[in-house]
Amino acid sequence: MLLSFCLRSYDSHCTFCSEHRISHTHTLRADQLCGCFSVRNRLREIVGASTNWRDHQQALADRLSLSNQLAGSQDELPVRRMKDSYIEAHLPLGTDPTLREKYLNYLKGVRFGRILEDLDSLLWLISPVCDVTDMRKQIIHPDCDIKFTGHVTWVGKTSIEAKMHMSQYHGGAYTPVLDATFVMVARDPENKRAAFVNPLKPEGIEEEKLFQQGEINKTRRIELSTASLLKVAPTAEERKIVHSLFLNTLDSKTVSFRSRVLPPNSVWMEDAKVKGLEICHPQERNIFNRIFGGFLMRKAYELGWANACVYGGCRPNLVAVDDILFRKPVEIGSLLLLSSQVCYTEGKYIQVRVHTEVLDPLTRQHNTTNVFHFTFVTDKDVPNIVPQSYGESMLYLDGKRHFNQTLESQ
Repeated sequence: MLLSFCLRSYDSHCTFCSEHRISHTHTLRADQLCGCFSVRNRLREIVGASTNWRDHQQALADRLSLSNQLAGSQDELPVRRMKDSYIEAHLPLGTDPTLREKYLNYLKGVRFGRILEDLDSLLWLISPVCDVTDMRKQIIHPDCDIKFTGHVTWVGKTSIEAKMHMSQYHGGAYTPVLDATFVMVARDPENKRAAFVNPLKPEGIEEEKLFQQGEINKTRRIELSTASLLKVAPTAEERKIVHSLFLNTLDSKTVSFRSRVLPPNSVWMEDAKVKGLEICHPQERNIFNRIFGGFLMRKAYELGWANACVYGGCRPNLVAVDDILFRKPVEIGSLLLLSSQVCYTEGKYIQVRVHTEVLDPLTRQHNTTNVFHFTFVTDKDVPNIVPQSYGESMLYLDGKRHFNQTLESQ
């Protein structure tokens, strides 16, 4: 399974880039991890954030004083090594039945949304966002301990790439389950501009390879952003695909562009949506008193999974999470609208896009906060998804791009 996250954090003060922080080489015991909430408490201790929601206004005011501690350039910051950010954490699913209950789904498997939450929490112990995750195994055992390890592998001037590895104790040894690459963007305490991060010095051939891969990943992200269908027209080949879809839906009994007929074994894109709403309570806040990104990831994944399940008529398995984009932070008390859309299908595969936005109940304004892309597979062929409007056709092409990228990465 491949998971590709591209998270951009807009409310983070990076602990990796400060001169006077404690060492980032951490080993969290089972009693320290025990789910993402304890990890967030550990983060609050490290950065000195408030632990009570009632104190958040004072905490926000205190953050402003941190601005004068930021470096004026990257050269002012000490060079770091990859091992300086190394972290190891254990999730005792095999030895803690109470904790295991929180991770079980109704099919007696592991709730993958919970794993996304934990990955997001742990990455903040390394540094402040995610780009590529390679899932080695389809099965995560609910009764076996899990180990997370990770460290920073690449830095730019204001961005950081970190890799996380997840393994599970099964058959007398830890075996790899997934590898994740997170891309983080450091911001100043007021969230108004970028903040410089420490330079990173690779040591040895393996670390040089990791650093070079980070440069390649950066170039790939720029290329994908430049070719976005929100910015440029589809390619000639993609335009042919859209026209072919249009011709396949024309009513042969009439000579009209308006008369459309759904082909056999197909579903209109308009009929392949599932929506949800979340009231954002303080319980789900991060150390900066905004909604925890892992919570958003879990809710988006579960909604996308439900949509794929309804569409395919059977239980889907996750194949990939690709390009999770955090556009804006979600404030406490927000009304968060989530909309999942099946945007592309091929054989047994279902590509789902989840769009989240914040609704201001007073002004009725909608602002996009996140976009998620999930690829699922079922045990049987699924109906073809068919767009009707031009906008839906662009969603179809965008879904096809993400799907093809997933296949190329496997």
